[in-house]
Amino acid sequence: MSIFQRFFGSSNDRKVKGMQARVLKINALEPKIQALSDAELRGKTDEFRARLAKGETLDQLLDEAFAVVREAAKRVLGQRHYDVQLVGGMVLHQGGIAEMRTGEGKTLVATAPVYLNALAGKGVHVITVNDYLAQRDSEWMGQVYGFLGMTTGVIVHGLSQGQRQAAYASDITYGTNNEFGFDYLRDNLVYDSREMVQRGHNFAIVDEVDSILIDEARTPLIISGPTEDRSEFYKTIDLLIKELVKDPTTYDHDEKQRQVILTEEGSERIEQILEEAGHLAEDSAGLYDPANVSVVHHVNQALRANVLYTRDKDYIVRAGEVILIDEFTGRMMHGRRLSEGLHQAIEAKEGAVIQPENQTLASVTIQNYFRLYSKLSGMTGTAATEAQEFLDIYRMDVAEIPTNRPIQRIDDDDEVYRTSAEKNQAIIKQIEECYRRGQPILVGTVSIEKSEHLSELLKAHKFEVDGKTQTGIPHSVLNARYHEQEALIVADAGVPGAVTIATNMAGRGTDIQLGGNVDMKLAKWRDEQRAQGAEPTPEQAFAQRAIIEAEIKDLKEKALAAGGLYVLGTERHESRRIDNQLRGRTGRQGDPGHSKFFLSCEDDLLRIFAGDRLDAIMRTFGVQEGEAITHKWLNSAIATAQKRVEQRNYEIRKNLLKYDDVVNDQRKAVFEQRQEFMEATDLSEAVAEFRRDTIADFVQRHLPPKAYAEQWDVAGLDDHVRRYLGLELPIAEWAAEDGIANEEIEERIVQAADARAAERNALVGDHMRNVEKSFLLQTIDMQWREHLMHLDHLRNVIGLRGYGQRDPLNEFKTEAFSLFEKLLVDLRQNVTRWLMTVEFQFEEPAPPPPEMFEVHLDPLTGENEAERGFVPDNISPEQRQALPVTSLPDGWEDTGRNQPCPCGSGKKFKHCHGALV
Repeated sequence: MSIFQRFFGSSNDRKVKGMQARVLKINALEPKIQALSDAELRGKTDEFRARLAKGETLDQLLDEAFAVVREAAKRVLGQRHYDVQLVGGMVLHQGGIAEMRTGEGKTLVATAPVYLNALAGKGVHVITVNDYLAQRDSEWMGQVYGFLGMTTGVIVHGLSQGQRQAAYASDITYGTNNEFGFDYLRDNLVYDSREMVQRGHNFAIVDEVDSILIDEARTPLIISGPTEDRSEFYKTIDLLIKELVKDPTTYDHDEKQRQVILTEEGSERIEQILEEAGHLAEDSAGLYDPANVSVVHHVNQALRANVLYTRDKDYIVRAGEVILIDEFTGRMMHGRRLSEGLHQAIEAKEGAVIQPENQTLASVTIQNYFRLYSKLSGMTGTAATEAQEFLDIYRMDVAEIPTNRPIQRIDDDDEVYRTSAEKNQAIIKQIEECYRRGQPILVGTVSIEKSEHLSELLKAHKFEVDGKTQTGIPHSVLNARYHEQEALIVADAGVPGAVTIATNMAGRGTDIQLGGNVDMKLAKWRDEQRAQGAEPTPEQAFAQRAIIEAEIKDLKEKALAAGGLYVLGTERHESRRIDNQLRGRTGRQGDPGHSKFFLSCEDDLLRIFAGDRLDAIMRTFGVQEGEAITHKWLNSAIATAQKRVEQRNYEIRKNLLKYDDVVNDQRKAVFEQRQEFMEATDLSEAVAEFRRDTIADFVQRHLPPKAYAEQWDVAGLDDHVRRYLGLELPIAEWAAEDGIANEEIEERIVQAADARAAERNALVGDHMRNVEKSFLLQTIDMQWREHLMHLDHLRNVIGLRGYGQRDPLNEFKTEAFSLFEKLLVDLRQNVTRWLMTVEFQFEEPAPPPPEMFEVHLDPLTGENEAERGFVPDNISPEQRQALPVTSLPDGWEDTGRNQPCPCGSGKKFKHCHGALV
């Protein structure tokens, strides 16, 4: 630390200190706000809005608004914002990132800036990492907003359009980043502005901002539609590749870059196999002939699926469906699919149902979606390691907020073993020690496979307890397979003696509280009561809560005496943030805690980046089996390896964004123009302008301004006029006139085209405006879809320009601009061609439905009385003639008309079977 920092503090310290001075002003308002009644407190919202309307700013209202929210939370939730939580709220209001330790109450922190910014009436979006948290937080914090007279909505998967519109119309809207992003894309695909759900991008607070804006930002959000089904071909190629990869000499696998390619031997063997099976194009020069480009694509994707992607690590198979797993949170990503046929290749590998490939209809990167917001902020427990990326891409500063109480957690140095087996033995021993002394322990793993392997080892472990041999240590496993029980498992992870094995999803959304979680236990009790058919009364719930609180208090004392929560990491992740998130589960609100990572030279991170060197060092120093190396220098070396990986991943994301920025400018232009067209009631002027520009393009192309008349392509112009305008014009005769200029020919074509357009308008009438809008919007969507496909193809091959000493990015910009200009020309021409040449057919209105009449069912037999011969009184003569003529059974002809009908209906014969006779 520099001398300057010793005396004046870091820039972060100075920033926080300035905000703490404002906290004193908010605290000074507390007695005055406490004296208000509930109605008066609620009335503050109207007062603030009136002051905004008169010209005051949100910054001027901040002190009072924060004081009002704190009082409302105290009355509704029984929770009062700590001073550091108010500081975090100020950081969020200023559009920064508040880094707050786990358990510091980030959910409550957001209420103050959310309420303040919602006063403007433009809507505030709160982004969470999953639907469960969105639903929970909207209901939980919605009590505070509702108490202050504001509305809260939530966007989750499966809502109808009307429900989404209502949620977005609320003052505050909760939801996941995927739902917000996809709604933005869907809004730009609708054909009526009344079908749009979002109302702008004013202010957003992103929870777990590092996960959403960095980890998930590597892949764009894509809305796609199905293309040709080639599922059988995927299965065929997969079988061939499975045989090929049995020989490791047929492919090169680069684990650092996560890439796999066929070797020369592999290419020759797969080419031979494909040729013998008849899968290559006839008369082609081999596998890499342009005619076989699709086959090469399938081979490459099948190779990646079989070598790079591992079941129960990268994905799981549930109910015959391949579901991706988020490597950073360990959660299943429902609805997310790998693009370019890779997901289909994995489905073929696993024998699952192969869904058709998709074509991109609309796409946007996470970065460019969130840069739409006028003000963006976020909160997380781990952001400092990525501070530079947040500043470069999102223009957000990271502020580290002090904890409410001093941290008492002890972070031990890592222990490094030579083999995974030795490491696992040490882990089991540590878990046993914690279990014996009643210390809760959370064991973090990097994949489902490894969490379940560790679970099997615990089940088989034998140890002595009170002189008796016990087999197995009781434990819970939390991974993507048991996603639904996440909150319940994590809520009990702080109970004395609890052993919880978790993937990186550990604790997300539910704090690990020593002794247990009161709210979760109370909810579980309510469910048990309801299962027995008894709905608990408020009095019973209050009494039960007191019992649970007393139990948890005793359990917490035992857990504290045992040393608090012990966090054990079984492997280092590529990202330091994920490790810090795991460590952050312990030491909550000043509680004691312990954390340690157990590593081996066979772990992925060490094996790929430092395995050989580390193993050589351990051999040199004569490390025996079962012994571990522990040293601060070793920690620094591992941290350095992680920094390198993080930097490489940042470069990948930054490079992705550079290319998408080119597309984003075009996306904004197209979406804005589409929005204008959709909201307009009369597009006849735009259509006429398209028509005239199209004619000008044709004339300029076929009758160049500086060319002689003999050089004109009159036949080409005539062909285009006929095909695009539907006009038969004497262009050749015009061109033969002495002294005629191309401008005059263009004017004559324009006049003829305008006249034809007027005739067609008169023919269709008022409906022409709707036809024009429909054609225009459909053409934009079709052209944009093709444009995205061309850009995808361009992006895949543009890197090869680097071999020619040309910058691929600059080349992409130039090519993309040319493609965009072509898109605009094609748009004008296609709209003109459709509107000028399509034939309108006017159908006669459908005939009215036949007149209805009653049909009665026999009350005893259920038979249709009309089919039986009964004729209702209210039918017309024509309908009576149309009824089927039925003959009477033998012996019924002599039945008197006023006698009971022989069928037993109880009616007179003339009103029953005798009605038609």
